[in-house]
Parts: sequence; structure tokens; C-alpha cells
Amino acid sequence: MQPCWKSTQDSQTSSALVRRYLGVWQVPPTPVKSSRKVGNLFIGRASVAAMLSIPDLIKKKRDGSRLSDEDIKALMGALTSGSIQDCQTGAMLMAIWQKGMDDGETEALTREMMLSGEVMSWPEEWAGLVVDKHSTGGVGDKVSLVLAPALAACGLKVPMISGRGLAHTGGTLDKLESIPGFDIHQSVRQVRAILSTVGCCIVGQTQTLVPADRVLYAMRDATSTVDSLPLITGSIISKKGAESLSALVLDVKFGRAALYKDLDGAKQLADLLVRAGNGLGMRTGAVLSRMDAPIGRCVGNSLEVMESLDTLKGRGPQDLMELVTALGGVLLLMTGLAADQSQGREKISQAVIGGAALLKFQAMMVAQGVAEETARMLCSAHTDYFAVLRKAEHVAELTSGEDGVVEDVDGLILAEVLHQLGAGRTKAGQPVNHSVGAKLLLSVGQKVEKGAPWLRLHYEDPPPSPDQISRLQSALVLRPPARPGRLPRGNLVQEVLLPF
Repeated sequence: MQPCWKSTQDSQTSSALVRRYLGVWQVPPTPVKSSRKVGNLFIGRASVAAMLSIPDLIKKKRDGSRLSDEDIKALMGALTSGSIQDCQTGAMLMAIWQKGMDDGETEALTREMMLSGEVMSWPEEWAGLVVDKHSTGGVGDKVSLVLAPALAACGLKVPMISGRGLAHTGGTLDKLESIPGFDIHQSVRQVRAILSTVGCCIVGQTQTLVPADRVLYAMRDATSTVDSLPLITGSIISKKGAESLSALVLDVKFGRAALYKDLDGAKQLADLLVRAGNGLGMRTGAVLSRMDAPIGRCVGNSLEVMESLDTLKGRGPQDLMELVTALGGVLLLMTGLAADQSQGREKISQAVIGGAALLKFQAMMVAQGVAEETARMLCSAHTDYFAVLRKAEHVAELTSGEDGVVEDVDGLILAEVLHQLGAGRTKAGQPVNHSVGAKLLLSVGQKVEKGAPWLRLHYEDPPPSPDQISRLQSALVLRPPARPGRLPRGNLVQEVLLPF
């Protein structure tokens, strides 16, 4: 496949862009009066002397016309100031969903969303080393918990801004909050201090970071416009752009338990995301990965933290390590710390297997509020995780109804039932039960006998209904031992898109 874009910035322009973000973090109290172009990134916001009214902008997009950069700037200004009505925001979102946006509109939308709030700045000595990763969501996706400290162990700075779970997908912040004392709310000074001493942190979005996205994100869910490609692109890349990253890698998933069910749809999204990241001056790559069965064996907040810790201790599942090393290898290549992807993967693997990443995770926990003794216990070689993390009131095992060979495990079904049992939320702000989850007791390709346990379910009152148990059982797909079938699933990573 041909590269999905060609970089328009030479090394001098990229360096200038990095220098632009040095110094203190900036939270402008009001929009500035002028703008300046650095490379292909506009810094600042220009006042708009004459603009179309919001109804005129809605009509313009509704009728299929292209929104100009000034139109989009005016729209983002209205969102940030609160001068636009909710019904107008919803109408514009639906117009964008129906008519779409071209590359120029999408780049302008992303840029103006980024500039709607603060833009982070870093010390000069960090130039070229600030990186992050974003996943489009999955089941059992605990990659960030392993990848962030592994990258820090390799010498990179990782200001990872993550989200909470919604619908069937899990959220990194929810997982980390199952650790007693872990505080995902960190001030600007605290984040910078943590990066200086530890090298990585995982935090939530601040109130002043991309405020236009917070408004649009909530309205997209309420107006059934979540799957709009320009809106997805703007939401993801604007937040990463506000982090002033040197490099970004995107884990774009496809399959039964992903937003996009097929590889072609995921490629289209990945292509847009990579071009938008380039447009904001970040060297951006993407990994296309399958999302059918759960990643690893654990699904649920506390259980996924345990599996992440096991992985950092060198005994993690193969598929999880495949994603961690693939994504980390791309970032090491894009920042010049590896000559190629293979060397990058090896460096990430050694950081995990050798224990350096575990030490970074332990230090990150302490820096973000976890008691030193708690962090030490969690990271010790042999520990009872349930002595620290909450255990569900009830644990039960589901058994196989017949002999066979495991052909598949439907991650979407597992996630949906666990969500109903309290592991997820149906709306923003709703609490989750960190102890609810499930652990797979077998792998694809493994033989199983009738009556043998295949899933350990952690739940609290009320217990799962007969219908929920039936749905969980249907997630296990067996084939008769004597009948030839498809081989166990291969690699999760299907394709890598690089910016060069």
C-alpha cells in the first residue's frame, strides 16, 4: 500500500514547530487578535470581522457547500463561548454527518478545535521525544498500561491523555482508578513534574484542553453522529495536537468488537487520522489491528490492571505483547530511537521483559497518588492482587457444553454482558463497578472437554440472569475435534501505515 500522505514539512520546519511549543503551558484567557503560520500549522486565532450567522452556517453545510476556514473558526468560537444553542450544534453535527467534509475542512476543524483551549509546552531538551498513542477502542484493551511505561523506559516522554469507557469499550482511566489512590486529575505543573521524574503519566482531559471537543463529543452521542469520519478525526487529533507531540501512533481497530467491522473502513479512518496529524505538525503513524476476541484473557477494570501488571513482570499474553511492541516500535522509529520497526519492537520488548517498564509503572503510580507500599506490593514478583484491588463478591465458572476445539471467542458479547453487570456505563459520568469482569481460561485452538471451565465470571448482586448466562455461553465458538477448521487466529496487527 502506498503511504497515505507525504510529509509537507522538512526537518527545519518541524524543529521550528517544536520550538514554538517550548516554555510554559499557555491558557489564553481570551482569543488572540492575530494568527501566525508555522509550517502548515496556524498558531493563534484571528478575530472575525464579518461572518455568517450560525443558521447561515448550518444552511451552508446542509445544502452541501464547503465551509471555509473562517466559517469553521467562527463555529468553534461560538462553541467555546457558549453563544450557540444546543439545537444549532445538533443541526450542524447532522449536516456534517450527512454531507461530510473534504480534507481541507477536516484539517481546519481539527486545528480550530485544538486552538479552542490550551496548547501544551515542553522544555527544549524534550524536543523530538514527546509521544502518545491512541486506540479507537476495543475489548480487553489494556495496551496503554504497558506501553506508556515501556516508552518511558526507552527514553521518551509520554503525557498520555486517556478517556473513560462508553458503550461496550473499556476506558483506560476506569482501569487505573481501580488502583486505590490513583489520581487521574493532575494539574499542569504536576504533569510536567511527573514527566520530568518518571517519563510518563496517564491522565484525564483538563477543563482547558480542547473545550470545543467536550461540547461536540457529548452532542455527537445524543444526535447519533458518533460515526462521522471528520468528527472522529477532529476529536482524536485535536486533543493530541494540544499535547504538542513529536510523534503519535494510532491503533485503528476493525472487526466484530470494533467501530469498523472491516479492514477497508478502518483504513479510510486511519488515512484521515494520519493526514490530520501531519497537518498539525505531528509525525503520525497508524497500526491496523483486528478486534474480534478480547485482547489477552481479562476483561473488566481490576482484572485488566492485574493482567497488565503480569505483562510488565514478563508473563503477559502473546497478543497483548504483540500490540505493545508493534505500537511502541513505530514510535521509536518515528522519533529516531530505532533504525527500523524490528529494532523498535525489540527495544520495547526488552524494556518489558527486563523489568525497566515495571519500575516506571511503579513510579508513575506513586507520582499519581498511590501509596508507596501499595505500589510496591502490586509490582512485587509474587503478590496477591486481591489484597490490594477490590474483589467481586461472587466468582463463578462457566463450563463448556460439549467437546471441541476453541475456534473463536466473541469479545463483543462478553463486553456487552459485563457492561450490563456493572463493568461499564450507559452515559457519561455514571460510576462503574471496578471488580466486575471475566477471565478466559482457554485460548483459540485449544481442545476443551464437555464440562470443563472456560470462563471465570466476577460479579456482584444482582447475579447474571439466565439470558445473560446464555449469551455468555454463546460467545464460545467450538468446532468438533475431528472436523478440520480454520487455524487459530493469526497476528492481530494487519498493516502499518508510516509517514515516510
